[in-house]
Amino acid sequence: MLQTRGERAFTVFSAVVMGGVTLLAFIPFILIFAASFTDETALIRDGYAFVPKKLSLDAYVYMVSSAATFLRAYGVSFLVTALGTGIGLLITSMLAYPMSRKDFKYHNVLAFFVFFTLLFSGGIVPSYILWTKYLHVKDTLAALIVPNLLTNGFHVLLIRNYYKNNVPVDLIESAQIDGASELRTFFRIMLPLSVPVLATVGLFMGLAYWNDWINALYFITKPQYYGIQNILIRLMNNIQFLKTSQASSILGANAVELPSTAIRMAMAVVGILPILFVLPFLQKYLTKGVVIGAVKG
Repeated sequence: MLQTRGERAFTVFSAVVMGGVTLLAFIPFILIFAASFTDETALIRDGYAFVPKKLSLDAYVYMVSSAATFLRAYGVSFLVTALGTGIGLLITSMLAYPMSRKDFKYHNVLAFFVFFTLLFSGGIVPSYILWTKYLHVKDTLAALIVPNLLTNGFHVLLIRNYYKNNVPVDLIESAQIDGASELRTFFRIMLPLSVPVLATVGLFMGLAYWNDWINALYFITKPQYYGIQNILIRLMNNIQFLKTSQASSILGANAVELPSTAIRMAMAVVGILPILFVLPFLQKYLTKGVVIGAVKG
């Protein structure tokens, strides 16, 4: 359909405005990246700049000196993110499926319990007792996966609404007439038709698992189970300790030379790079999944 002159002008104006907003959103990332390659002294003296005034790799050299630890932490984070996202998507979508079926007697009861979790939680202490004393997940990879599997009712409601609004009931009825079981209907019809919302929710879950450090803080005491976020936090805490007056008096000038500011920026770059690589592949599903799945049904 041909656009009028006013519509073309509005399209151009919108593109310019959104391009400017996108550029503004990228500015902090550019500053962080540039600061991670800036000499610590220059960074403290001159502040942040888009182009490093004195190039330095000290922050990355300091991190590479613990390469084995970082590689193990990356492996833990990738494993936890992949397993947590996959299992979480399966559980969430399977719970959303009966909630979307009006012929299921208790679909409103399920919806109430899911919505209730959005308003109230058991609290930190009861949760800690549950996971450590009764479910015994302490110092295991399960401690990084299980507590976050079904803690966000918003994801369940998002998928439920997508099922209700975008999967025709006629398809389900046809499958039942052909003798398909509920599991077969779910895996052969519902899941293939709900890729946009599953990709969207999967992105949310993956980000939550990748950035999670709280569960390791609560339930993990063995460093081999630390993910990349916890390793970065420990590294930063160690640097802060070495730069204290007491540590400086023992270690001398070497403690002051640690790139504490630059290494914060380097850690941010290291932590966000995997997300930047994955996001473009899921971007086409993100808006569609949120908009359609958020429609009230």
